[in-house]
Amino acid sequence: MRPAITQSNRRWWVLATMTGALSMLMLDTTVVSVALPTIEHDLGVSQTGVQWIVNGYLLALAALVAVGGRLADLLGAERTFRIGATVFIAASAACGVAPSQTVLVAARVVQGAGAALMAPATSAILMNTFGPSERGRAMGIFSGVSMIFLALGPLIGGTLTDVVSWRAVFYVNLPVGLVMLALARVTLPRRTAGWSVAGMDWPGTAMLVGSLCALVLALMQGASWGWESRDVVGLFAVAAALLAPFVWWERRCSHPVVDLSLLGEGSFATVGAVLASVQFALSGVTIFGAIWVQSVLGYEPITAGLSLLPLTLSLLVCAPLAGRLYDRIGARVPLTAGSLLVAAGLASLASVLPDQRYELIVPGYVAIGIGLALTISPGSTDAIATASPPRRGAASGLVQTLRQVGGTVGIAVLGAIITHVLTKSGASRAAVQSAAVADAYWVAVGLMLLAAIGAAVLIGPRARAAATPAPAAAAETRA
Repeated sequence: MRPAITQSNRRWWVLATMTGALSMLMLDTTVVSVALPTIEHDLGVSQTGVQWIVNGYLLALAALVAVGGRLADLLGAERTFRIGATVFIAASAACGVAPSQTVLVAARVVQGAGAALMAPATSAILMNTFGPSERGRAMGIFSGVSMIFLALGPLIGGTLTDVVSWRAVFYVNLPVGLVMLALARVTLPRRTAGWSVAGMDWPGTAMLVGSLCALVLALMQGASWGWESRDVVGLFAVAAALLAPFVWWERRCSHPVVDLSLLGEGSFATVGAVLASVQFALSGVTIFGAIWVQSVLGYEPITAGLSLLPLTLSLLVCAPLAGRLYDRIGARVPLTAGSLLVAAGLASLASVLPDQRYELIVPGYVAIGIGLALTISPGSTDAIATASPPRRGAASGLVQTLRQVGGTVGIAVLGAIITHVLTKSGASRAAVQSAAVADAYWVAVGLMLLAAIGAAVLIGPRARAAATPAPAAAAETRA
């Protein structure tokens, strides 16, 4: 039986569909982490293979998400979303039945490619569906709920691995993804755009993907290969060598894969930098914080996931409120206040970690959750609203690229700090780990303070949104 979709409530069905889809993508970023030891045992995966079960997904997503945004503009966001969802579901099934390390890593890369098509399309669809007065509220729900699933990944992954199998971590995407596709069929408008990608900037795409792959690979492997090793230095050199001609080409190309002019419009560049900084800090909390409660406090994977509930619940409650606040006053105040709250929360965590008591870190988690709500939703809304409707896929892709690279840099930098402290100290293991994570958090505090200053000084008092026609869903026929 079809849901009761009318012209008056269609936009909320679209919101539910896109939120579910993005939540699935965010979940897959972290859900596999606690299943890795079991996968390693069952498939005989090497240590390098274990890393690439995670890194393959993240690398493909970071390298291709800007391309996905451009395809959303060329083919239509709705069509690109459906293609990406189909690829993602098929790759999830392949992960679930993978008989070997090679198949699993390859399937994870394809999963990341599907996610790269879906992620910018979801944001563009919402921005085109909701009018300016409701965008902040819609994006608040969209971003808040999806970030909750990012944080809940370790808990869900641990539960599925313990109760069912590590393969269930991937199989769970099948029913969820199929429901999202079914809902998309009855909620999204039918687009008449053709299948031509004649306007695709193939030289720019090659240079962008090559540069991002080299950069992200160097960041991912720096700790294990050595930051001064020939391979890592060479990858950084390749990334830099491709970046310069890429920028030169994109500024002269009539249909660039990344519209660099967006960086000069409104507060796009500043907002993008704030969102990248937030993702940098968030990687420390969700990954290294989860490792800390297991290795120092002795929590089981399920309990470790539950330990993040103060963060996820405060994010869930505050994200819609932050969206409404953006609708009223714009991005400057929410992003400034949110960055300060994330900094304060990280400082609180860094101060109490040496005490090795869970109850002391709860206030820091709450502050970070509220800060994330105030930054991610208003920031994403403001950046994409800066672009005109035909460029919103590209704007969303660029925002997602900045966030993914920020998260990857965060994992690399914070991980390197933790590794350095662990190898230099002679104190007890628990004390060393606590001190190492605390030092990493202090670095993230400094970055978030810089983000707060940038937001306060460089973002205008009210975001400049491009003129938008009536919500597209009201003017189109159902698929």
